[in-house]
Amino acid sequence: MSNGNNLSNDDKLLLATIDLMAAKGYNGVSTQEIATAAGLSEKTLFRRFGSKRNLLEKAFDRFHYAEEITKLFNEKLVWDLQTDLLLISRTYHEIMNRNRKMIMISIKEEGNLPGLRERTQKHPQQLLDILTNYFVTMYEKGKLIRTDFKVQALSFMMLNFGAFMNNLDSDDIINVSLDTFIIETVQTFTRALTP
Repeated sequence: MSNGNNLSNDDKLLLATIDLMAAKGYNGVSTQEIATAAGLSEKTLFRRFGSKRNLLEKAFDRFHYAEEITKLFNEKLVWDLQTDLLLISRTYHEIMNRNRKMIMISIKEEGNLPGLRERTQKHPQQLLDILTNYFVTMYEKGKLIRTDFKVQALSFMMLNFGAFMNNLDSDDIINVSLDTFIIETVQTFTRALTP
């Protein structure tokens, strides 16, 4: 996530929330600390977001991957399975790594904050729907075998999510670089799903 003077007050507050909650947990940080870290007043925080809980929820909505992934699917696919899956995988990991702090917050806090799990699941569900539709379209174009498209989409997502989670505290997957892992797994998917 970026820092800088070009950020809106909302983004300053959202980024300060993510940084502080990742370090101290939801209950370990006050709205005053968040406002101070953002260089703003607590009054501005409450005027803009109303509560600490709203700040966290808006941070997940603002900085998670649904919007970027949707744009990728709408603008950057070339309808070649291997090329597209490489792009999807690399983009997914780029976004997830950029959002490591948010992922850590969701893991730590989902049992403590009612409704947080449902809110954080919105983005993976959207990716599952988009990826499933992509596989259906590839099948209709004659570029994918007949299969359970949703199961294949879920398998591809879980493979990438598992790699991300394994990499959460280190930079390699059991001595294999992330890019090598992405290339090999995409090649496997491509071979298995191409007619």
